[in-house]
Amino acid sequence: MQLLGLASLLITITALFSYINTRWVKLPTTIGVMLIALVFSLGLIGIDYAGWIPTADMAKSVLSKVDFNVTLLNGMLSFLLFAGALHINLEDLAKQKWVILTLATVGVLTSTLLVGGFSYFVFRMLGIELPLIYYFLFGALISPTDPIAVLSTLKSVGAPKALETKIAGESLFNDGVGVVVFLVLLGIAVNPEQASFQSVAVLFAEEAIGGILFGMALGAIGFFMLRSVDNYQTEILISLAIVMGGYYLATQIHVSGPIAMVVAGLFLGNHGRHLAMSAKTREHLDTFWELIDEILNAILFVLIGLELLVLQFTPNWLIAGLVSIVVVLLCRSIAVGLPISLFRFKRSFNVHTIRIMVWGGLRGGISVALALSLPEGEARNVILAITYVIVVFSIIVQGLTIKPLIRKAKHLEAHQARAEDR
Repeated sequence: MQLLGLASLLITITALFSYINTRWVKLPTTIGVMLIALVFSLGLIGIDYAGWIPTADMAKSVLSKVDFNVTLLNGMLSFLLFAGALHINLEDLAKQKWVILTLATVGVLTSTLLVGGFSYFVFRMLGIELPLIYYFLFGALISPTDPIAVLSTLKSVGAPKALETKIAGESLFNDGVGVVVFLVLLGIAVNPEQASFQSVAVLFAEEAIGGILFGMALGAIGFFMLRSVDNYQTEILISLAIVMGGYYLATQIHVSGPIAMVVAGLFLGNHGRHLAMSAKTREHLDTFWELIDEILNAILFVLIGLELLVLQFTPNWLIAGLVSIVVVLLCRSIAVGLPISLFRFKRSFNVHTIRIMVWGGLRGGISVALALSLPEGEARNVILAITYVIVVFSIIVQGLTIKPLIRKAKHLEAHQARAEDR
């Protein structure tokens, strides 16, 4: 099937699932379409198992032509990160900068080490033995949070602004940091004889610091171009060029594309928005990128649901996935709880902050894509199956139950404000 045919089929399925969700299911779009895709996949597997029609095999042959890893990491991710960063207020982000920076760096590294260590013991107890580095690769790919599915919920219930900024800011930066950590560990796994502290440090610096500097350069170039014209069609094309051309160039010069997109999006969404765009351009640019964000998110979560058709599972892998849900949440509690507890000595936090950031830190498509990028073999199949179980639980269960915690945080903040006014 040609690329156009695959894209047409995928968009048609996404549109159908979105219609079903909007018309009858009425869940948040990303969660709803993924749940429908999962039910659809299970239905095809059931029909195939009954021997009526080989529907699952037919679906697998089509789905196998979609490279999820390339589609997300080298396609959708640049758009999603740029669109997310475009709507983050830099002043709000600056107020939380040390918290966000700590969670996105120290938090990701802590979670990677903890998940890797716990997984070593859990997997081996279940008879699953992997090379040592693969436990930490699993920790690296499952540690970045992907709160795309929960951000709409945060806004719909009017989450406290500071809390929303922490969750959104952390996710935007820890995606980039998590990918860099994963690539460093993957390099060690593939070429262990060439790994040294110096080479790892240089690679990390090139990817992370290089990504920040390159993103700033992209943002500056875009800013000067946007300021010199007043035509929203041209300005939207410039923003598209920054995302597509900038991300491709980042991969060619070996700097972090995800970090570059976040920095460029923050630059244009703040300085560019206020100093280089007319009111008409701002309106059209915001509408365009919100639409791109919604469409790509829907397609991404449909792909996650359909990915069930091509995964391999064994009872032990499924049990390991279920146990790993608890392990990952426990490790995130430590990685988030310790820094925030230390920050409490200098600033006040909502009492529900840690619980919301732990439960609202969803795992998503990036974790699945990174698992798919592992070298072919048994270790990849094990990690991919376990990652998928965690991602599905995270999006459906955590995504649908975060509202009560947010409401409690909101009511507490309102109560404190009233007490201060008295």
